[in-house]
Amino acid sequence: MSTNETAVMQAPKKSLLTRLGLDRFSALYLWAAFMIIFGVWKTDTFLSWQSAKLIMGENVSVGILALAFLVPFCASTFDLSIGAVMSLSVATMCFLSDERSRAFNMPVGLAAIIALVVCTLVGVLSGFVVVKLKVNSFIATLGIGQFITAIVLKLSFNRQITDTFSPTFEKFGRNQYLGIPVVFFYLFVAGVVIWYIMEHTPVGRFIYATGGNPEAARLAGVKTDRLVWGSLIASSFLAGVAGVVFSAKVGMFTSATGPNYLFPAIAAVFFGASQLKGRPNVLGTFIALFALAFGIKGLQLVVGTDSYWVNPLFQGTTLIIAVALASQKGVARMKKRKVTTA
Repeated sequence: MSTNETAVMQAPKKSLLTRLGLDRFSALYLWAAFMIIFGVWKTDTFLSWQSAKLIMGENVSVGILALAFLVPFCASTFDLSIGAVMSLSVATMCFLSDERSRAFNMPVGLAAIIALVVCTLVGVLSGFVVVKLKVNSFIATLGIGQFITAIVLKLSFNRQITDTFSPTFEKFGRNQYLGIPVVFFYLFVAGVVIWYIMEHTPVGRFIYATGGNPEAARLAGVKTDRLVWGSLIASSFLAGVAGVVFSAKVGMFTSATGPNYLFPAIAAVFFGASQLKGRPNVLGTFIALFALAFGIKGLQLVVGTDSYWVNPLFQGTTLIIAVALASQKGVARMKKRKVTTA
């Protein structure tokens, strides 16, 4: 028997999930199922353009925060401080541009720039702790996030801050363009930029190489430590952008502003990592984000006012499914390697 015939006989059969494309397109299947189920159940409300606009507008900050988590995640690095950094961005803007503050009362544009600089510096600190002090990124960014939360609570005196921004600034978050919330275009632009960098530049390829096999990447001449540090800086900057966009759209601050957005962002990235390419990617993240968003909105319309439990249910279930899909793919790849080397 020839070698080719042996390889064919030993090749594992594709599972039903693979043949149906559920391993790469499960979010699209889920999205379609939500549209059909809730479209039939709540035809007048769920399938309306008004509901679509609400979903697009409500998930912009989560989407930008997901991009913030995605960049270092592609390098197998976690940044769990992004929720606190987003909160820091909003708190800094409120603190500096509050018209009732005698100390500052800065123009909101200048306050936004300072907020982004402060958030970027948090990324520099995270990179230093992870790269130079060799602290695991999960632990390091979790601890830094708590430190940032303490600063935010001190700045805000743990109270809600409202009416700090001018109507002109809030137009940048509440206006519509072509019938679509203008903030959705901010998410689109951010997504295109990150997608292009990750998919079509050497930096993106090196980040993926670092995440896939850091030792091999290092031996190939890739500056892996520099890339990890840079990805954490980019992550904090994007979290700051999410805070600026949130400020323009909502115009207020609460201590739960950023942390409440962290888990949905992580769920979208993990679920999106199993979509399309089989690795973390921008398009998969966005598909997962809005598939879940439409599902959550549909169930909220069905349940009515008693829907406070819907978000945690969807996000927790999604995270479990995403990890399960990733584990199955890992097992499949290991079996394929064994067959190839046999």
